[in-house]
Amino acid sequence: MSQSPPAVSDTPVLKLSNVESAYGPIRAIRGVSLQVRRGEIATVLGSNGAGKTTILKTISGIIDPRKGTIEFKGESITAKDPAHIVQQGLSHVPEGREVFPLLSVHDNLLMGAYTRKDKDGIARDMEAVYTYFPILRERAAQDAGLLSGGQQQMLSISRAIMASPDLILLDEPSLGLSPKLTKEIFEIVVRINRERGTTILLVEQNANMALNASDYGYVLENGRIVMEDTCARLREKDDIKEFYLGMKEAGVRGERRWKKKKNWR
Repeated sequence: MSQSPPAVSDTPVLKLSNVESAYGPIRAIRGVSLQVRRGEIATVLGSNGAGKTTILKTISGIIDPRKGTIEFKGESITAKDPAHIVQQGLSHVPEGREVFPLLSVHDNLLMGAYTRKDKDGIARDMEAVYTYFPILRERAAQDAGLLSGGQQQMLSISRAIMASPDLILLDEPSLGLSPKLTKEIFEIVVRINRERGTTILLVEQNANMALNASDYGYVLENGRIVMEDTCARLREKDDIKEFYLGMKEAGVRGERRWKKKKNWR
């Protein structure tokens, strides 16, 4: 992951302000405010059930927020139809991959480009994803449902690229994958950002991989943002070392500070 980062603009491409979403009577995210600058990789860290996936679903229009606003490229996409949001240049790679199992790998990729009319650009991006993930070229004619879990994750990310998005929402790309394959996936995610300048908002439980790949991070607890900083600074915080990176030497000091997380905001 040593590529030079793209130029990052101070202007946010995505901005959430005091967003609240719920499943029936259960509030999943509470007053979440965050922003992602153009050209960066931002990550949201948190334990299982903290509300990370709900944030992405709310951004992409799958869930309508009860409160707050969402701006993408300076325009409101709050509670907009998901198809409209995709057309504005936002792609969502969901948790669990969700490929079209009865379509070929090639046709899955074309589905990602269904909003595009530029045949030459589609062909270039098809070649690009085959360069990132050569196994997809080998399996281009194979039904996507017959791919391994790791190959389906590669296909899901590649399908998002085929939309030529300004922003990719990436939900738990390491889920169910081996450490070796997880490392390979994250290296490609960084390449996509560095080589294409694609902005990425990453949700991930593997905090070590996420912090090393990303520029800026948010920590989510019980539906609320309790900490934010550059990833370089987050990696040095005792609380992150103790509770997310498994570095026990952070010890009691990190535990005491974690219990006072309500004062971090």
